[in-house]
Amino acid sequence: MAVEVETTLRGPQAYSVARAAIEMMETAKVWPTALNFELWIHLVADPDGPLAREIQRLLSSGETITDVIAEDLAATFLPKAKLNEQIRDAGDVLTKELTAVSEAIQSAKMHNAAYGATLAGATKDLSGEVKVDALKAMVGNLTSATRQVQRHNASLEKRLAESSEEVARLKEHLEQVRRDATTDGLTNLANRKAFDEELERACIEADANQGIVTLAVIDIDHFKSFNDTWGHQTGDQVLRYVASVIGRVGAPPRFAARYGGEEFAIIFAQESQRQVERTLNEIRQEVSSRMLKRRSTNEDLGAITISAGFAERRQGEAIHAVVDRADRAMYVSKRTGRNRVTNSDQMADAA
Repeated sequence: MAVEVETTLRGPQAYSVARAAIEMMETAKVWPTALNFELWIHLVADPDGPLAREIQRLLSSGETITDVIAEDLAATFLPKAKLNEQIRDAGDVLTKELTAVSEAIQSAKMHNAAYGATLAGATKDLSGEVKVDALKAMVGNLTSATRQVQRHNASLEKRLAESSEEVARLKEHLEQVRRDATTDGLTNLANRKAFDEELERACIEADANQGIVTLAVIDIDHFKSFNDTWGHQTGDQVLRYVASVIGRVGAPPRFAARYGGEEFAIIFAQESQRQVERTLNEIRQEVSSRMLKRRSTNEDLGAITISAGFAERRQGEAIHAVVDRADRAMYVSKRTGRNRVTNSDQMADAA
């Protein structure tokens, strides 16, 4: 999945993955364009994923990966490309709606102008002596013109109402696209992209208002061995369980996200270190309090534990620095026995 690929590209395997992608492109006689490189990076980092399977199918059938095919693959399988395509489609719909409304308004303006001219002419004719037959004709013309402009105005109102409904549907669709683009598909927590954006926003706001931002990093203990023993599907079950606890306890105004792999993060604003530590221990205790069962076979999986570390950001501190301190605090929790919470300000004592 996308988040695992992003995690791989930010770890020690990143360069070997990049080199393997270049070699595979050369073997397949594919030019190393930016788009092709992104596709092949996903192929190497997630060889069992749907994108990798489709590329392997194309290559096995002797298909040449042209620029057109690469763009189709990206639009189908890469989250950013899919998002861009949806936004582009929404923009096309909005443009059509605005064009149609503009044309309807222009038409109404023309008919209203004609109606105004008719009224002005009638006023001029009435300024002199008018015979009964001429007056009847004039009234008939005014009545006809009034009905005509009423029909056009009613048509305009209907078109505007339809357009408002379409724009409302479009807005709802774009909001769903935005949620999908910032949500981790497995856990339904915010994804890494949304986390990075929210942490930056929270830090800027804290600097402007002399506020407090605290970052917590949470990692599932022994998750790799658990995954190797029980398989990825059961591992995903565990990830969803831990995420459900984190998401409930870390609900707004806190911001909980899947940070990558089996790691999670929570952003706390305007909360004391004591409050943060109490919240993280609440999550830790609830996660470890249940004996899990394998959904497919009902086998006992035992209890899951987590290790957490947190760091309160210092005024003006760089974002990467507070992330590093929270991460190191989490690893202190790992090294000192797991299933515990470490405050970065107390790391020296904890170590």
